[in-house]
Amino acid sequence: MSVAPLVVQFVRHGRVPHHRGDVSVTELGLQEAEEAARRIVASLSPEEDVILLHTATLRSRETAYVLDRIMRAHPDAHPGVTFHPPREEPAIRNPDLYIGGLRVEMVSTAEAMAEQTQSIRLGPDVVGSLPFYADFFHHHDRVGYWVQHPDPPGENADAVARRMMAFAVSLNELGRTRPTRYVCVTHSPLLRAFLVRYVLDQDQGEPEFMESIDLAFGGDAVTLCYRDREVVRALPSAAR
Repeated sequence: MSVAPLVVQFVRHGRVPHHRGDVSVTELGLQEAEEAARRIVASLSPEEDVILLHTATLRSRETAYVLDRIMRAHPDAHPGVTFHPPREEPAIRNPDLYIGGLRVEMVSTAEAMAEQTQSIRLGPDVVGSLPFYADFFHHHDRVGYWVQHPDPPGENADAVARRMMAFAVSLNELGRTRPTRYVCVTHSPLLRAFLVRYVLDQDQGEPEFMESIDLAFGGDAVTLCYRDREVVRALPSAAR
């Protein structure tokens, strides 16, 4: 019995003014998310199930709800397509980094990081002097610094890439009678880590806001697409 097609899209969230905390998407970012929603609608097949996932951050959640609203209202959407309500998915969260036993989000300043450690009362001066973070906050490409770091205080890039692939492969294990698409709104560290391990073999810097890595599952293989690059990997070894 044949299994219906599965596509998993890892999408960077909408444009934000900065990364000094959990901030909202800008007006331009909302417009770009609307444009991305129209592109997704144009790529859908009849009778497709579309499942929107997002992380716990405000920017990711806002992006997912814009995608949902525009796709549902788009006049060119096939009438048989089913749009499922957005929901939070921990598997596509930012890298797990730790300070004093607390998981912290990757932000751009010691001040914003210290705000996440109020329960243990660490100030910006202490946070900014800790190993890894002392160089991280001053680096011109903070995400790139994490991608290249062999031993950050938490998940490294390879661990995050494996987490993403394992999650996507697990979705392929579900029985499907209809074409299914997971649109996973996440963050640039995850995309960069995944690209290094599975697609590009090197870090090429930040993806654009609303850019995606598309995984198309078929038979014993998954096709990974990013910009003009396409890579076919066997399953299940791709997740090892």
